[in-house]
Amino acid sequence: MSTYTNQGNKDTRSGFGVGLAELGRTNPNVVALCADLIGSLKMQTFIDENPDRFFQVGIAEANMMGIAAGLTIGGKIPFTGTFANFSTGRVYDQIRQSIAYSDKNVKICASHAGVTLGEDGATHQILEDIGLMKMLPGMTVINPCDFNQTKAATLAIAEHQGPVYLRFGRPSVPNFTPEDLGFEIGKGILLQPGRDVTLVATGHLVWEALEAAKELATEGISAEVINIHTIKPLDDEIILNSVQKTGCLVSAEEHNYLGGMGESIARLLATKNPCPMEFVATQDTFGESGTPAQLMEKYGLNKNAIVQKVHAVRKRI
Repeated sequence: MSTYTNQGNKDTRSGFGVGLAELGRTNPNVVALCADLIGSLKMQTFIDENPDRFFQVGIAEANMMGIAAGLTIGGKIPFTGTFANFSTGRVYDQIRQSIAYSDKNVKICASHAGVTLGEDGATHQILEDIGLMKMLPGMTVINPCDFNQTKAATLAIAEHQGPVYLRFGRPSVPNFTPEDLGFEIGKGILLQPGRDVTLVATGHLVWEALEAAKELATEGISAEVINIHTIKPLDDEIILNSVQKTGCLVSAEEHNYLGGMGESIARLLATKNPCPMEFVATQDTFGESGTPAQLMEKYGLNKNAIVQKVHAVRKRI
């Protein structure tokens, strides 16, 4: 069984804010830009301590990406901040041309991703951003699971050379990873060994996968749980090693099943080790207004949905 326990609920965007503030104290090349959402991105501490290294761009996200790309030429490491919808969909051309194609060292930091944005509704809830970003050549895509991991990821991407998309969220969720765990880009984490099914989760669904594994254990099903915080580059080895043992896999993510982490895993399995697989994700749909918990339930993004998919995938072995 897993040894991970909930240390108390915290929002992942605050993990970003704490990490950014720490970078402000330790790395003089880190600068921050925001599109009129300082409070939502938890950037105030960085601004208070480094007012000359912050740029308020206003509601002009495309300009923010262009400015960030330009700042890298002088050796700066820009961290841009706005909602995930505005960090990707609104500015895709600028990211593609000015950042990805030019291989600029920009860190695109995106809060309020997925349906857990909640009451703001479908226009603000993006469920296709991982797909948009992972298809850009050279773009690293990271989706941490809790406060501690988001802070660690924020620190790690400052040391990584090249463009990064860092995705996190608005609601308070269980904080369960160790504060001193560290963060290695491109390396998944085995949270719990198992023999009967592989559960691969990312972001807010990692805790739900652990909770699902507890329920499955009461049914005599041993689930191996893997935290894939880096969706690109994907840790092929940890996934293949697991399915060679379990023979089936369920992926879980707060994203459209088209273009998300699950699709990357399906490609891996199809080419390296074909086996039954099921997806816990949104089913090619936009979101709607509601509380995060209501929306996770409606769109099948919780432990109950994972358990159901485990039963389905095991019937196909």
